[in-house]
Amino acid sequence: MQHGESGKSIGLPLVISIIAISFSAIFVKWSDAPASILSMYRLWLASLLLVPIVWKKREEFRKITKRDGFFLFCSGFFLALHFVLWFGSLKLTTVASSTIILALQPIVSLAGGFFLFKERTTLPALMTMGIAIVGAVMIGWGDFGLSKEAILGDILSFLSVIAVVGYLLIGQSTVKKVSHWIYSFCVFVSASIVLTVYNLGTGTELGGYEAREWGIFLLLATVPTLSHLINNWLLNYVNATTISMSILGEPVGATILAVILLGERLVGWQIAGGLLVLFGVFLFLIQQQRRIPYNKTVQQEV
Repeated sequence: MQHGESGKSIGLPLVISIIAISFSAIFVKWSDAPASILSMYRLWLASLLLVPIVWKKREEFRKITKRDGFFLFCSGFFLALHFVLWFGSLKLTTVASSTIILALQPIVSLAGGFFLFKERTTLPALMTMGIAIVGAVMIGWGDFGLSKEAILGDILSFLSVIAVVGYLLIGQSTVKKVSHWIYSFCVFVSASIVLTVYNLGTGTELGGYEAREWGIFLLLATVPTLSHLINNWLLNYVNATTISMSILGEPVGATILAVILLGERLVGWQIAGGLLVLFGVFLFLIQQQRRIPYNKTVQQEV
């Protein structure tokens, strides 16, 4: 088999993942609920939706050791932290300003992978990563606000990047021990518990939300969560840096959706930046595929 076949089998899920995650910022913008409530109900509903599949694979829970359980909980903690911080940033600034910070995710992931797993990358991969990051900066630079509220939103977005990289790096070593369904379920439930305790501790109102808000909670639990399920599966075959690099497509998708659904403005050089992101991500993934041996299970496993 040729590497191209492996590229197709991995590339398509990554594209679907980017499209799905791009809707997340839009749904958050539509909601008036606090960020921690959005995050909590998104994850509880996503966990409930996974129960039928998890029940069929319940024997896999026996493979989880106490050490694995600890790391699963830590992964869930970082995921919960990511959602609270990033959703909070979207309450304070524009979609483009918040998602542009995600452009730093591959760099943080690369650094984490190097220090924790001694992972190395190639110069061409670093160059393509740079192209995508420049493009992402072009998308969001004009929307960076100077107000204290907007700056706080930018800081929260950056902190959310560190949190999501922690979530991915832990998953990179843990997800291989069980199926991605069991891994995702354990992480989602752990994150849900963390967020529930947080909301109870801060006195955040847990009920009284309108049907429209519950509809948004459900949308968040299905569409963007599909991206997390795909990414957790892909961690069996690629590292966290590759996942982080593909997520650079989110500023493009989220900005386009913000123009259409939220009426946010988009200028010519932001379009050019979006094309640069796509070009950089495409080149990076090609570089990665050349380093990944073909594995039939990528095509066969669901």
